[in-house]
Amino acid sequence: MRILVTGSSGWLGQTLVPRLRNAGSEVVGLDLLPAPTTQIVGSVADRELVRSTIRDFQVNAVIHSGALHKPNIETHETSSFVSANVQGTLNLLEESVSPGSKVDRFVFTSTTSLMISSEIRAARSRNVTEALWIDEDMTPLLPRNIYGVTKYAAEHLCRLFHQIHGLPVLILRTARFFPEEDDMAHEISQSGPNTKANELLFRRLSVEDASESHVVAISKAPEIGFDTFIISARTPFHRGDCKQLITDAPAVVERYFPHYGELYKRVGWTMFERIDRVYDSGKASRVLGFECRYRFKEMLDELAAKTGGR
Repeated sequence: MRILVTGSSGWLGQTLVPRLRNAGSEVVGLDLLPAPTTQIVGSVADRELVRSTIRDFQVNAVIHSGALHKPNIETHETSSFVSANVQGTLNLLEESVSPGSKVDRFVFTSTTSLMISSEIRAARSRNVTEALWIDEDMTPLLPRNIYGVTKYAAEHLCRLFHQIHGLPVLILRTARFFPEEDDMAHEISQSGPNTKANELLFRRLSVEDASESHVVAISKAPEIGFDTFIISARTPFHRGDCKQLITDAPAVVERYFPHYGELYKRVGWTMFERIDRVYDSGKASRVLGFECRYRFKEMLDELAAKTGGR
């Protein structure tokens, strides 16, 4: 299979491209920035470049992970987000279904961020009574910034092209896997590694698992046809935990991982006092057949090994 990967120079792309190649696929990387994983330097907003890349390389599948992301809001105009995230997605979809195209599957990298409205975000500072349980059935979706709005618009383009042209498309709403510090770091007392470890309980995954989810999705797309999946490390929590997660998250975590407190104490870490949302990735396991390998449990195992055992 010859796969076009957009965003091939990015954090995900630099893990995904080698993974696909190791699995036997030919990969064509396209990105604005040069990198060893990128053959074509340019923008998906350039329709002619997209056309020639898909045609000249006889691409069979597209993984569209290139985008302007939330941190770019501070440095880019709104129109740049529309150009890259909406027009770029449209260009790829249209060229994928154009006469003579060999593309028979499409995977779109979306984000769980588009599921969080301004109202939900503000609720973290209010007297909410329980954590929000988030799965693919959550409605309405009211993205709170231009990043979320453009990613949601791109999702609808994917749905439309499946409906009209029958193009198999899978949408992966990935949770956090970026290496940067949390954008709300000023509100969090924990260190970066401590924060990322805590988030594995409810809204994070490793970049390796993010990569693997795309490998599975590109193989399953023709079979599934069209669907949307939350991709996040499987939470140990259940809906019945949501009330206590708001009032005493450490107690809930201790119920599932009795030894975590001692391990955290060894490295000077602490748990969030409250957890206000939980992403449920169960559908990805049931329908897509994908589940993250690296979860909170595996992180604790690593911590135990580094600090002299449990």
